[in-house]
Amino acid sequence: MTRVIHTGDTHLGYRQYHRPERREDFLDAFRRVAEDAVEDDVDALVHAGDLFHDRRPDLPDILGTLSVLRDLAAADIPFLAIVGNHETKRDAQWLDLFESLGLATRLSDDPVIIGDTAFYGLDFAPRSQREALDYDFEAHDRANAALVAHGLFEPFDYADWDTERLLSESNVDFDAVLLGDNHRPQKAEIEDTWITYCGSTERASADERDDRGYNIVEFGERVSIRRRGLSTREFVFVEIELGEGEGVERVRERVGQHDLEDAVVVVHVEGEGDPVAPATIEEYADEEGALVARVTDHREVTDSGEIDVNFADPDDAVEERIREIGLSPAARDIDETVRASKTADSNVTDEVERRVQAILDDADPDAFQPATDDSPDDEAGETTVTAERATTEEPTKTDGGDADDGESTAVGTDADTNGDGDRNGQPSLGDFE
Repeated sequence: MTRVIHTGDTHLGYRQYHRPERREDFLDAFRRVAEDAVEDDVDALVHAGDLFHDRRPDLPDILGTLSVLRDLAAADIPFLAIVGNHETKRDAQWLDLFESLGLATRLSDDPVIIGDTAFYGLDFAPRSQREALDYDFEAHDRANAALVAHGLFEPFDYADWDTERLLSESNVDFDAVLLGDNHRPQKAEIEDTWITYCGSTERASADERDDRGYNIVEFGERVSIRRRGLSTREFVFVEIELGEGEGVERVRERVGQHDLEDAVVVVHVEGEGDPVAPATIEEYADEEGALVARVTDHREVTDSGEIDVNFADPDDAVEERIREIGLSPAARDIDETVRASKTADSNVTDEVERRVQAILDDADPDAFQPATDDSPDDEAGETTVTAERATTEEPTKTDGGDADDGESTAVGTDADTNGDGDRNGQPSLGDFE
């Protein structure tokens, strides 16, 4: 039997909300995954891409990563990984550097043997390049095989990668495909092959409301996939429906019902009440010890008088204006490429060209039609996706924010009974519970 931790989307170096504390949070989460790998003495730690949040991580992020990888190497636990879309470069990858130092193995079409399982890798590839992929892998002589890949794969929502084609054209029969890119952990089965996302290790957006964690995957006569939670910084989510005559005091009251110390506070305001200046609530949360607070008033403003506008987060103001303009899906895709920090300045032109070519290859005339309303749907081409639960799998978490519901289903084995429960203060998610 081969037992590995399947993680990904660690997004090291992400200075979320422009706070250095959040940057440390992302590294701490990755370090806890590695510590669990050492404590559990797993056969390998498998990373499904987006180790870094950006193609140009800062020196502290690189040094922090090296520290974690050295701890794994000292415990003789292999670190197997692929390259995700956030960190991919046109030349040598950061993963190549770590491999040259003997701290990592970059998975490819050549098998890496761990126990009785052969592991292969498929780096992120843009849609315009996928038709050229031949899915031709070197043969192996082990009982099991797994492919580690990064992208939005079927049968999950917002997918743009044909999983059935991959499996049918591959010359290797995979028992499991271990995925990264979608921050919501989920699983499905296609023709006796398990397809699973491990989810992100930290909340990369306020839509990611469920607990963070990773997968524990066992390869034997059957494939077993279980979830284990990670203890991360507290996010306080406050949803407020204001009644007539209610306003800032009611919002302050609701926010004050929570312990805000060192938390990220996310407040959404709706209803028929009075206008609420977000800065007022954000200042209150700051006084109560919150690390950071973000307040969004979703109500339409019909008063033509003077309005108190909050620019605490300039990106929010830009996003609002973009929605008002009514850009076409293609234009929104280009706007995201130009403004998003994940695309290095030196690569913007090439990335825009690739995305436009991919849209043209899809031959979709609607992609260039202006939006018909002021609140367009999330784009399927986003690289970090807010995904609802796929209909083919059991309750999962999402890069969005819907809580789990329903029952969990074991993958090829009975429920988890081997002690992966509450340990070191971590919540056990069992089998996607």
